[in-house]
Amino acid sequence: MSFSLTDGCKKRKRWPKIFRLQSFADPGCPISPSGTFRENVRLFLQEAGEPEDYTVLGNPLWSTFLIHDKSNLMAPFYTLEEEVYNSSHPFCDHCRCVGWSGHFVSKRRYHFIIPMDNAWHKPLNEESLDNQSHLLHGVIHCNGYGHLVCLNGIEGGSKYLSGREVMDLWDRICSNLRARQIAVEDASRKRSMDLRLLHGVAYGHSWFGRWGYRFCRGSFGATEDNYYEAIETLGSLVLDEIARDLSKTKCHKDIKQMIRFYRDMSETQIITIRELLRFMLTVKSRRPVSKITITCSSASNSAASASDSPTTFLSRNPTKHNALSCSRSDSMSKEKSARYKKFSTAVVNMDSRWPTRRLEFAAQVIVDALKEDKATKSGSSGMTRQDVRDAARLHIGDTGLLDYVLKSLNNVIVGNYVVRRMVNPSSRILEYTIHELGKGFNAPEVEHGVMTVADNPQVDSSSTAGASSLTPGNDVYSDVVYLYKNVLLGYPESEAVELAVQTILDCRHFVKEWELRDEMEQVLTFICCLKPNFVEDKSDLKGPTCGEIVTVPLHATVRDLKQAAEAALRDTYCIAERLIVTDIKELMGVEDNEVIFGLIESGVKLCIRGISIDLCTPLKYQGGSDNWKVRCECGAHDDDGERMVSCDICEVWQHTRCCGIDDTETVPPLFVCTVCCDSLVPPRIESSSYVDCADAFLVLSEPNHLLEYGYGY
Repeated sequence: MSFSLTDGCKKRKRWPKIFRLQSFADPGCPISPSGTFRENVRLFLQEAGEPEDYTVLGNPLWSTFLIHDKSNLMAPFYTLEEEVYNSSHPFCDHCRCVGWSGHFVSKRRYHFIIPMDNAWHKPLNEESLDNQSHLLHGVIHCNGYGHLVCLNGIEGGSKYLSGREVMDLWDRICSNLRARQIAVEDASRKRSMDLRLLHGVAYGHSWFGRWGYRFCRGSFGATEDNYYEAIETLGSLVLDEIARDLSKTKCHKDIKQMIRFYRDMSETQIITIRELLRFMLTVKSRRPVSKITITCSSASNSAASASDSPTTFLSRNPTKHNALSCSRSDSMSKEKSARYKKFSTAVVNMDSRWPTRRLEFAAQVIVDALKEDKATKSGSSGMTRQDVRDAARLHIGDTGLLDYVLKSLNNVIVGNYVVRRMVNPSSRILEYTIHELGKGFNAPEVEHGVMTVADNPQVDSSSTAGASSLTPGNDVYSDVVYLYKNVLLGYPESEAVELAVQTILDCRHFVKEWELRDEMEQVLTFICCLKPNFVEDKSDLKGPTCGEIVTVPLHATVRDLKQAAEAALRDTYCIAERLIVTDIKELMGVEDNEVIFGLIESGVKLCIRGISIDLCTPLKYQGGSDNWKVRCECGAHDDDGERMVSCDICEVWQHTRCCGIDDTETVPPLFVCTVCCDSLVPPRIESSSYVDCADAFLVLSEPNHLLEYGYGY
């Protein structure tokens, strides 16, 4: 639904500030910043934002309207200033996971939000800060460090904006406001493929690498060297060797045929899988060349026109495809017979991290919500995706699971009902409806025990049992999926390939850094890191690795620099609320009235010492006040956002995966790590797993139990 400019002005009783989306945040539009982020964002809100007459959780809100150049549709762009002192979540979990736990807690953070299309006419509410379906949600702390929390485009549910357009806009905003570093957790997927793996092999970087995002931090002890070595290992796989290694698998004929087809199509020589994937991703959006014979053209065209943008969350617009060569009449009859498929059958072939029973339970909850809604209102209208999601969340808390199942429910049979998804012609909003079987709806026909694929991108022709009818070129993206599953994920008996794939999948955190710019000739710029004064040095206070940017004129004295640093640190960090700067380490022995020009070079880091630092405030570090220890066998020594468990004896945290606890399993109520087992359990008691460790702990806590193991005491 497009936002009506006239209606919006009537409701707001004022004329909003409007900019072109494709040029918004270019230099001079709306500002030409020259200061730090904390200064630029205030100027930005003055020039581009219109204050809203309501608040979100007590935080002020500004709105800007962006008009798309081609469609002339207008999208709202919101900026919310969140005061940390008044926040229910003063610490930043994103900072903790990305490795910025040691940063001081900033006093303010700014949320930049573009809602999903169907919410453009609605005001933001208190749930908006946790909503994962926004087209854009970015957060930047007032020190210039921030996070891209959510990005969705066409495949994420938008009808008007692609992921590339939204990402271009976000990158311009960060550059225009002079952000320092922006991190993103890349969980983007397309057709069941993790794009950080696909694009890593094809291009040597993630999808976000197009905008300068590079490796930041790996989970499970993965380092930057491990990451790029894994990318090189996979990207350099030679196609002829791949075909030879897959010679004993069911897919070897299809793989050889696919390699030959795209080599014939390419004007340059294709040797490695990187060159093959890059070529396929390049031609996927173009019409097939004359060498490709396509009889079911409607399916391939729809796939070819699909956007190349990923979504941080699962797509809601599955791409229809059909890889069978057939006549027009045969195609229509087969599509008609396979119009509806059983969810219980389709879920078996889904590439999902959730078990089948959870997927089926979520589908049944959604059907129950649709049945209840249909019973309470007349007519044939259904429920919007957001309404269905909200109703299902009353019974299921895992929003990722709900998004995954909602995306898969289209022309699907669940129990005795058919779930359909279509656009309401009057409201032009995507809606879910249910219809009882036997009332104009028939079950799908199954041929030779294999269900014909229609609408679910997770179940393609390459994943059906005994599929050997793959026709290269019908749907290039389906060919990419086939290579992804059978080569990258299914390479036979190769520990090197398996380890490289797992390493890339374990590296989800990427960051873009903007270099310190000093464009004004009459200004000196420094990065000031806070340290306690020698008199008050009673704490092991670690200065943040980021420091704070301070600018002073060329004729500034040492006293002017101290005052500027004091004002900047007070304005930025909770710990420096009453800071008094006493000295600067690099200028020790220099009089306060001395001009600093010529004494120190612009752009260097300075160690600022002061008194009245609030060392007792709970709002000290972004990682919080918990001083918990991490020591895992994978090499991790800090929280990386993965699931962990704490030893009940030494209280050291470790990854559940490294301890042999599957993600689908619950953490045992009593857990003892192997180190404690080895040091405390008598030699004749073996501790081969965490269950045995728990038994050993019971033995140690109850001496009488030692008799059961043949020991006296």
